[in-house]
Amino acid sequence: MATLKGQNFRILAQLDGTSVSVIGMSTNCTVTLTNNTDESSVKDDVGLAAKPEVVSKAWSVQVDSLNVVNTAAMLTAFKNMTKIMVMWDETSTTDNQTHEGATYGRQGYAFLSDCTFTFNDRENSAKTLQLVGASALTTIPSSGQSYEVLDPGTYTKGQFVRLFLGSDNTTTPAKVIGSAKQLQLHVSLQLEDASTKDTTGDWQIQEPTGLSYDITTNALVRGGDTITSKVLAQGLSELEAIYEAGTPVKFQIANVSGANQRTKGAVIISGSVILSQLTINAPNRQNTSYDAQLAGWGPFVVGA
Repeated sequence: MATLKGQNFRILAQLDGTSVSVIGMSTNCTVTLTNNTDESSVKDDVGLAAKPEVVSKAWSVQVDSLNVVNTAAMLTAFKNMTKIMVMWDETSTTDNQTHEGATYGRQGYAFLSDCTFTFNDRENSAKTLQLVGASALTTIPSSGQSYEVLDPGTYTKGQFVRLFLGSDNTTTPAKVIGSAKQLQLHVSLQLEDASTKDTTGDWQIQEPTGLSYDITTNALVRGGDTITSKVLAQGLSELEAIYEAGTPVKFQIANVSGANQRTKGAVIISGSVILSQLTINAPNRQNTSYDAQLAGWGPFVVGA
């Protein structure tokens, strides 16, 4: 197939076992296929050219995209350390979502190894994904299958997301500390090569060994700010108290609405965090702001 200007290449993922959604377009995705080699020369080959030998094969995918797959399904895949179906191919027709079954089109199972969710104020959330192949690659099915770009009704332009903190590890999170345009959630799955010495030339076998997550946010210091009777502003003194205690506190990342976008709606993720770093910025004649870095403590819950 000739490569023409305007060629459309997509990476798709099957996160929930049934539906398939686009997670990356050609300008924002990278597929890497690797032959891992070892030097096979013997000690008697002095002065001769190297003779590399393929000992295993591996593949990986990196994607930068807007939110085009269900966030809950993605976080659940992380939490359960489950493999997901990933495929890539050239596409055509409406919105370029019908794959062509090109000769280079492939599919296989992979682990989500790393993901950064960036919640942009008044915009759809954006994601940076890394996936590590956990099975052999096979040719994708024949053409004619169509996939959705968006999960309808899940995200719309104008979305607001906030981070809420409790005062301890039992109190329900109720205080806003950061706005969506300055809020990131990073989730990472640690993987280990589980291949044995007898798997020469085969695909690498990946095995999950651990899960970690952290949150970064930034906010102005709003002394005496009153928002609603249910959702209050997190004051700097309270954050310093959390820092001094060095113990976990409850958190939630949730959609918000209402006056000043402070009324909590659907919860995206919740759990416990440690306030690992608090940076106070006080520019001359400007409002003071703070940066907070929070490290995940224990498992997280998708949703409430």
